[in-house]
Amino acid sequence: MINGVFEEHRPMLLGLAYRLLGSMWDAEDVVQDAFVKWSGADRSAVREPRAFLATMVSRLALDQLRSARRTREAYVGPWLPEPVASDAFGPLDTAELRDTLSYATLHLMERLSPPERAVFVLREAFDFPYETIAGIVGATEANCRQMHHRAAARLDGGRDRFGPSNEEHARLLSTFMAAAERGDLDTLTAMLGADVEAWNDGGGRVRAALRPIVGRVNVARLITGLFGKVAFTGLRLVEANGGTAIRAEADGMDQVIFLEFGEGKVLRINAVLNPGKLTRVES
Repeated sequence: MINGVFEEHRPMLLGLAYRLLGSMWDAEDVVQDAFVKWSGADRSAVREPRAFLATMVSRLALDQLRSARRTREAYVGPWLPEPVASDAFGPLDTAELRDTLSYATLHLMERLSPPERAVFVLREAFDFPYETIAGIVGATEANCRQMHHRAAARLDGGRDRFGPSNEEHARLLSTFMAAAERGDLDTLTAMLGADVEAWNDGGGRVRAALRPIVGRVNVARLITGLFGKVAFTGLRLVEANGGTAIRAEADGMDQVIFLEFGEGKVLRINAVLNPGKLTRVES
């Protein structure tokens, strides 16, 4: 019975921890720590296991996130979230669950402080009342409302309000992928927005740009340079983080590429090349 209650909520707890940490490895560690604590806790006064377990996981994840912030400062090159399969945490049956799992949102959430990120995720994805959230992050309800407002504003400021529909996004991805397959640099360059950004996460394990590349000219040079050196093979669309991404192999290195579009142009390219981050999506 004890294990049964925890297992019933495990997908939700993993989804919560992952959204807070951006790493499935760390999320699994946090949830396992919570299971150990749950197994040894006095559960006689626990009336709402879901809230109790979410509180436990959130606090553990916050501790881990604060530690991870320091670790990521020493990371080689940009740190990007670990991609996961879209169904990793069960069905995404609300818009909020889908949005907070999307790669674009996870990347933007790196801009938030750990308490702001916790408040945003607990409120947006899991609809926890501010009273409960306040107890988790150690703040007043009023402060939690302010943190949620600030977090939402910062995330909205980093996203295009006129992004494509899922169908249009898939079409644009297919166009980009087809141009990449045939080495059509003119089409690829024409698809880039004026202020496009390219982020590459190699983690020091594979060769990748050590800082974000910004601007159409610079990103076009990056793409031209890549196609002049390596051949992209096995390009295909895969489901990841509640959306569609490109999986490809270049010069023997596997990678998952997320493209963000606005008004038909590529606004951001997030390429995850670190092999340690590619085990949770379709190979």
